[in-house]
Amino acid sequence: MTRTPVSFSDLRTAAYCPRKCYYQRRLPDEDREPPPEVESIRALATRYDDLLESPLGALEEEPIAVPATRYRDRLGATRERLADAGHWDRLCTPVDRAVFATGRHCRGVVHKVLADPLEPTLISSGRPPEHGVWEPQSVHAVAAAKALAWEHQETVDRAWLEYPAYGVIRSFELTTRRTAQYRSALRAVRELDGPPARTTNRSKCESCEFVAECGVKMRTLRSLLGIE
Repeated sequence: MTRTPVSFSDLRTAAYCPRKCYYQRRLPDEDREPPPEVESIRALATRYDDLLESPLGALEEEPIAVPATRYRDRLGATRERLADAGHWDRLCTPVDRAVFATGRHCRGVVHKVLADPLEPTLISSGRPPEHGVWEPQSVHAVAAAKALAWEHQETVDRAWLEYPAYGVIRSFELTTRRTAQYRSALRAVRELDGPPARTTNRSKCESCEFVAECGVKMRTLRSLLGIE
């Protein structure tokens, strides 16, 4: 039996919290669209060279997440590092953008498609971790790589994550461990016939829009201090 490919967004959310994915999938499609500010941040990833040439005053008006001087220094260092490795031009002038890719098991939008070799790039509107990439983003990027590989019938060994609001670009190899994380998320999505168990990592619940519906009891600062 042929299964409908799972969306990249469902895989990313399930890698973070399968229960959140369950509630998110019940929303109307229009309520799952990213807010406008996400697109304005992603657009920075098409203008890196222009941003580096912008006056500090103009740069401060952009949707960047760090002071303009620090942003310029960080993005400049990123350009130097990637240019030395032969990747800067590939990332700034990809062969395609916003490509909807459908693989054997997953589908979704790949923000940039690089050539020679074939590699996907995803653009995050958020903050990068201190090192590497966040696990849900790794799962998302592995899914994008597999979808491109399926469509092009070509092996994909690496994926990229861009954090344009911070001037950071990182890549990673599609290792056995990352592929296993992707498969775990894929399995979790396909087994969502009811709400999964609640996560034991309550820090994930603090900013979750489904915390009330989920029924997680969050302790207040007063209770943690023994005041209540």
